[in-house]
Amino acid sequence: MRIYTTERGIAKETEPGRLDLLDLPHADLEELLLGPGLQAVRDAPVTSAVALNDVRALAPVARPGKILIIGYNYPSHGDEVREARGDVHLPDEPNFQIVAGTAIAAPGASIVLPAVANAKVDYEGEVAVVIGRAAKEVSIDQAWDHVAGLTVVNDVSARDIQARAMAGDLTASIGTAKSFDSFKPLGPCLVTADEFSAQPDLRLITRVNGEVRQDDRTGTFVHSISEIVSYLARFMTLEPGDVICTGTPRGVGFFSGRFLREGDEIEIEVERIGCLRNHVGSA
Repeated sequence: MRIYTTERGIAKETEPGRLDLLDLPHADLEELLLGPGLQAVRDAPVTSAVALNDVRALAPVARPGKILIIGYNYPSHGDEVREARGDVHLPDEPNFQIVAGTAIAAPGASIVLPAVANAKVDYEGEVAVVIGRAAKEVSIDQAWDHVAGLTVVNDVSARDIQARAMAGDLTASIGTAKSFDSFKPLGPCLVTADEFSAQPDLRLITRVNGEVRQDDRTGTFVHSISEIVSYLARFMTLEPGDVICTGTPRGVGFFSGRFLREGDEIEIEVERIGCLRNHVGSA
């Protein structure tokens, strides 16, 4: 099932390019997941049908309680870091950071270059997991049952702040580098977990101004989605609506020095989910 949060409420895509707007009181999918859950989408009466292009899509989850960022989860990204620095080993356990829920932005919205860190802002095309049921101390075999579905995310990062944090500067943190307002565009829709296997193999392509920068498959993940969910649930309760960014492949701008500039357009396309488009603005 393909579910959209739109300016006119929650909708499901019943056929390509057509949305059924639903009679639901929930503002977005987090509110729905914290309440009746996805079954409410299946059961809700349809109020009207509209063309997908005639309604503005919002982020599926507008303000998640937590956004969790997984690092070094594609071998190809580990390779490009190693080629540049020669000091990176893929982690035995998922590497994660927590960033602010206020970083979420809608499809089509501007990624705003912050005044305090606008010179080295970078894209990271990723698949995002949205939690559907609370998860605490769950096994790997149980973990997929706690996933509501998958969507697309751009894990935008201020690399200058990130570099300071990685060099030991206590005035900076990786979480801060990834938490600026608008730094986590999310969407365009949520595709429910029952549309995938527990280890989906999906092609991800990132384009900047039409140029392919990233092209890889989630089937190469170092840690599967189930492993990530189970691992994170050791440290905290994952709650409905929480978002997990599952890592990015080779091709980020940092290693070529091609950072985002005002006017750039970024497209992140994930097989069977959709294409997330955003442009770059300035503060």
